[in-house]
Amino acid sequence: MSLTAPPAPRITYRAVLGSPYVARLLGGTLTGRLPNAMAPVAILLWATASGSGIAFGGLLSALYGLSSALAQPVTGRLMDRHGQSAVHLPAALLNSALLVALPASGPYGGPTLATALVIGGGLTMPPLEAGLRALWPSVLPDPRLRHAALALDTGTQGLLYIVGPLLVAALTSAYSPAVALTVTAALGLVGTTVVALAAPSRRWRRASSTSLQSPSVRRLTSPGLVLLFVSLTGIGFAIGAMNVWSIAMAEHHEQDMLSGVIPAAFSTGSLLGGLVYGRRTWTGTTANRLIAAGSVFLAGWLPLVALPGPLAATVAVAVPGAFLTVVVACAYVTTDALAPAGRTSEAYAWLILAIGVGQSAGTALAGRLAEHPLASAALPAVGAAFALTILLAARRRLGPTGQPPRGRLRGRHTTP
Repeated sequence: MSLTAPPAPRITYRAVLGSPYVARLLGGTLTGRLPNAMAPVAILLWATASGSGIAFGGLLSALYGLSSALAQPVTGRLMDRHGQSAVHLPAALLNSALLVALPASGPYGGPTLATALVIGGGLTMPPLEAGLRALWPSVLPDPRLRHAALALDTGTQGLLYIVGPLLVAALTSAYSPAVALTVTAALGLVGTTVVALAAPSRRWRRASSTSLQSPSVRRLTSPGLVLLFVSLTGIGFAIGAMNVWSIAMAEHHEQDMLSGVIPAAFSTGSLLGGLVYGRRTWTGTTANRLIAAGSVFLAGWLPLVALPGPLAATVAVAVPGAFLTVVVACAYVTTDALAPAGRTSEAYAWLILAIGVGQSAGTALAGRLAEHPLASAALPAVGAAFALTILLAARRRLGPTGQPPRGRLRGRHTTP
């Protein structure tokens, strides 16, 4: 008579959220990251309301997003060296103060001061996303719970870009863009404080000076990581191109709501995909899952080339949205496996930067091609095809196979 181990209990999101600190860290991070979605819109509305014009407002909005993306690797490295709370709290205070000061800059400093405040606000955005990903191994030692938390974390990010712009629009309509900026600053400060004062964040210690000087920690340019980050620029390119294409669709069909409905459908797909992905324990290698998800992500964009109508287009974008969460979650796991232990947060920040740079490039090129319907509709697939091509070329360099990612706690390796 053979005895077999009983199957492991099914992972539920109630179990994940019921684990110590998970709900606080996830909720605080989502609240603290709302300025990522709110500030660019609030800045644009403030600039146009103050008479600066939509062109200048668009420039300020783009500068905020670009500067916050470029600062991520620097703030990530500072976290690895000095701890999370030591970086989060000062950054949140500065970011909030600069956003609140922006409406007062118009009568005094003019465009130059406004530009400086916006860039400063972007550069001081707290690195909450990278910080949360670095905390999961210590908060959830069980790799199955950690897998579900990462999928939930990644999937719910889409909510930021649904709730954030709507909240700004409501505040601006009821009060003014200045009030919207003030609320944006307050939400960022409150959310960051909730995270930074939580015990896991306060206990996160910098890597020792000895380990930071070791050759393995100095190198953050392994071929696998570099190729992974390059591929993720294609993922970001697809997202940026889709946002502009949705505006072009709205103008072509004279339905203004499409510019918000299509990205909302994409984000909803991302949320649902994350919920489904996180509830299962997957076999095989992370690299294979990453490539499979990238393949479906590409396939999901292809129907747009047929120039579908508004309803069909809205439904179609939910498919690549659903697999975006899988791609990003697997990318984080792969980054964790390949990055040196003393530079985990910085590696996560480079991942975020890669997607952000790609998104900016996709937005810029799609804007130039917006008057050409076929080219505009094909751009998301072009970005996804680039990402998949790089992933296929990098398959053998994407880390250990068949093993769960190694965890990290306080700058050192841990075993889940």
